[in-house]
Order: sequence, then C-alpha cells, then structure tokens
Amino acid sequence: MAVSGRKQVDLLGSLSVGSAEDFDHCCEPCLTTGQHIEAHGFCVTCQEYLCKTCHDVHRKSKVSRHHQILQHNDFDKIQTTRKSNNECTEMCQVHKKEIIKFYCPSHHALGCNDCITLGHRTCNVDYIPEKCVGVADGKQFDDVKQKLGKTLKEASEISKKAKGRRSNINDYNKEIIKAITEFRKEINDRLDLMQKDALNNAEEIKANNNKIIQHVLDKCENTISCIKCLQSSLHASKSNHVDSQLYIDMKRAESILKSDELNEAEQKLMHTNMHYSFQRNAELETLFCKKMNFGEIVDHSCHESTKVTTTVDRLIGKGDINVKTSSDKMECYITGCAVLNTNKLVLADNNNNKVKLIYREKRLVEEKTLDSAPCDIAVMSQDQFAVTMPHINKIIVMTTHDKLSCDRSIKVNRKCYGIDFNQDCLYVACSSPPGVIVLNTQGDILNKITLNFLTSEFIPYIAVSKDSKLLFISDYGNNSIASVSLQGKVTATYKHTDLSRPQGVLMLDDGSLLVCCLSNETIHRVNGDLKKGKIIHQDKTLLQSLCYSSRYNEVYVGCFDDNKLKVFDTQ
Repeated sequence: MAVSGRKQVDLLGSLSVGSAEDFDHCCEPCLTTGQHIEAHGFCVTCQEYLCKTCHDVHRKSKVSRHHQILQHNDFDKIQTTRKSNNECTEMCQVHKKEIIKFYCPSHHALGCNDCITLGHRTCNVDYIPEKCVGVADGKQFDDVKQKLGKTLKEASEISKKAKGRRSNINDYNKEIIKAITEFRKEINDRLDLMQKDALNNAEEIKANNNKIIQHVLDKCENTISCIKCLQSSLHASKSNHVDSQLYIDMKRAESILKSDELNEAEQKLMHTNMHYSFQRNAELETLFCKKMNFGEIVDHSCHESTKVTTTVDRLIGKGDINVKTSSDKMECYITGCAVLNTNKLVLADNNNNKVKLIYREKRLVEEKTLDSAPCDIAVMSQDQFAVTMPHINKIIVMTTHDKLSCDRSIKVNRKCYGIDFNQDCLYVACSSPPGVIVLNTQGDILNKITLNFLTSEFIPYIAVSKDSKLLFISDYGNNSIASVSLQGKVTATYKHTDLSRPQGVLMLDDGSLLVCCLSNETIHRVNGDLKKGKIIHQDKTLLQSLCYSSRYNEVYVGCFDDNKLKVFDTQ
C-alpha cells in the first residue's frame, strides 16, 4: 500500500549501538542510554538487571534502598522471581511524546498510535503487548539471537579484512612513493651524468686549444730568444772584427729567416676554436616543454584479473629461463612457481632450500635460503606470498617490500604441500592425514576437509574455483584430477590414459585447468567440469609446477632436476 509522507520509525532507529562484548545479562537502565554493560545484580522489586554503578545507586536511593536485590551468583533464581512485563516503554522517534506499541509486518516498521493512524491505516498491524507474550521462550527469539551472532561474526571478519586491506594500501603507497623517488633519482643521476659529459667535453676543447696556444707561445719564445742572441753575437763580432764568427752568425740568422716554423705556428693558431658555445639537446628541451605526467599509478590486480583469455588449446615454446645460481649446491627442483606481479615471478627451489625472485625478462633478482625445503607458492597480494614447508609443518608468509624476506610463519599440524589463495583465504593441500585446511590470512583455521581418496605418501597440488566452492586436487597416486566440495564430497574425477603422475594444477581465467605430469612430461588442459581434456604439450623434461600470467598470456613451467623455468605462449 501507499505510505503517508510522515516518516516511519525504522526498526534499527531505536536500537542503541552497544559494545561487541557478549554478556548473558546487560544492565537495563544503562541500555536506555545506549550503553552495553554487564549486569552485576537483579532487583526483584523493579524486575530489572543492574550494573555495579546502578546497583550501588539503587542501594542508596531512599525510594529503592529496601528493594530485594539478587547478586550475580543468584541469577539462576531469577526465572522463579521475574514477572513477565508486556508494557511498552520506548518512546517514538517521530512523535516524541508517544510510546511505540505497534509493528507493521508489511513495511517492517515499528510505530506509535499516531504512526499507525497516519501511515498504516489499511495495514494489518501487530499490537506489541499482545504479540510479545511468551516471545522470550519462542523459536523466533532463538533464531534472531543466532542470526545476530552470525552477522556479528561476519561483520567482525569483514572488519578484519578491511583493516588488512588498509594495511596493504599503506604498504602499496610506500612502494609507490619509493618507486617515484627512485625514478626521480635515476633521472637526476642520468642528468648529472649528461651534464658531466658536457662539462668534460667543454674542458677537453679548452685543454686542446690551450695546448696548441702553448705550443705556439713556446715556439715564439724560442725564436725570439734565438734572434736576440744572434743579434748580440752579430754586433759583437762586427765590433771586434772577428769576421769568421760574424760569418757563422750570419749563416745561422739566414737559417732562422728561411725557417717556416713561425708560419706553421701562426697557421695552428688560426685553427684554434676561439669562439664556441653550448647548444641545448633539442629532444630534452622539447620533452620538458611538453605538459606530461611524471608517471602513472597502474592497478596490477585489474590487469591480472579482468583480462579474460580464450581457451588454451596449445602452448608455443618461447625459451627457457636458467634459474640456477652460483650459490646453488644442488640441481634445481622448481616444485612451486607463481606470478607475483606484472613482471616478477617467484619460485620454490625444493632441492636448494631456496625461494627465488626473477624478472620476466629472465634476470635473477634475489634469492632467500630457508630453514627447510619449500614446496608450493600462492600469491596473496602484489608483493606478498605464502610458501608451504612440508618437512617442518609450516607456511611461511614472505614479502618483497624492501627485499625478499620472511614476514611471519603459520604453524599447521600436518605436512602441507600444494597451496592456493582465493577470496582472502589460504587453501592448503596436506598429507598425514590427507585433506585440505582452509585458513584466513592470520593463520586461523576456518575449515578442515578430509580427502580419504588421496594416498598419503604423494604430494597433492590444489587449485580453487573463483567462487571458492570447488577444490581441484591432483591425485598423483591414482593418476587423476578430482573436484571436491567444501564438505569433502568428490563431485567429479578426470582420468586420461596419458595423465600419468599429475603434479602442478592451475586454474585459468576461463575456468579450465592446466595440469603438468611428472612421469610422461605432458601438459593437459581439462575443462572445469572435468568431463573433457587433452594433451596440449609433450616435453622431454620432468614437469613439476606451473603458473600463468593473464597480462602476457604466458605459462611458466617449473622443472624437476633441470635448472629451468620453461616459458610458453598461449596464443
């Protein structure tokens, strides 16, 4: 029906926002002012619970000092002493002098007599004093209480996630500021180097010209000195009538006069650059004259998640990345790999007890030696990932904020192997006993799923569907892939004559799976319903793990005992 223009009383409008503490009994006088305080006593006369403060006031007040009050440890007697009170006392928020006495089921609205008269005249309303009889003992009260508890738990979980996201946002902002500062430093360093080169060039020109001029000066000074000596000698020889010496000096003078050294010196002097200037780099000048941004902030999560690829029908080899380092003592077993962001990959080298960080451009960035052998990797955020450590029953959360380092560890009570991350939860495939543990990012266990079909001695890998309703497990012992519900029910199984010893399993953007097989070096693509599949790559290398970049449409495959990360194009 149409509702009047008068404002209705909202169901939540009259409820006070209290503490998140869950008390068995709250102080009723304090509840009227929106305070949620645990009850300390119960007044039999007034029929209401009292906190410590209200209890003390009740004892001192002339009106209530003789009332019968039960203490906290006598609350079990209240059931026999407390009378049912059906009288409404809460005031209407719209009509301040009226008491709320009605509830309209059609509009889910509480109201006083004026509210019902003005806005709900044709509605079938409930009269609260009659409707509330026995409500405390009814199923509806239990249902509401249970749903409130569930909603409170959900709100707390979302709040925890929001705080985690806020922390991530702050961390990302620090990384952005660091990247901007580093870029500016690189620009400054490059400009400083260019300036230094220009100054050195100017100094070199100056030095070369000064060298020529000095040579000319030296030649002139030497000629002047020789001429003055000859002039003096000629004069002395003539005055003393020493004709023989005079002859010699004359011949020396003729030799100097015939010499071209002064002409050559003058020619060199003419070729010195007496006037030169600095000409600006036109490209740089044009660049700085343009209106442009220093850079842009790129949302890598959007690039990775929103770009949907077509079905992968084949893999085209693009080469191998050598992941062996000078400090490796053993051959590399890449049992886990993941795309960390747009151009970085992180690897679990099981045989060398290391986690390795590499650029997509095939350059090793960093490595971290761990206390035990890592197995698999799941990316949690742009620069944070989780690594399973089966031999010490731990999950290590690592970060690449400033450098590759361990952030924290999560203890689990069994050997943990394959791992995936979806919707803020870690899904860990375990053995001894076989199953999957679901944890939040703080390491709290949210669910335990038993997988009796798995064989304990083999390593299970896991991939989680986008809606987190199905888990895909590689069953090494039974040569199959199984989809399992969160209740542990096997919903489908995929087998193939060439699906031999499946290991790494990866979910693509279109919901299909890629599976690599260790025994016969094949990679299979399997539909998400596990009804169809086929081999899309045959190799001569033992294939252990795989990951995928939707940004570049590339699949990376970690190898067993081969020191390689193989790169494939999916287009």
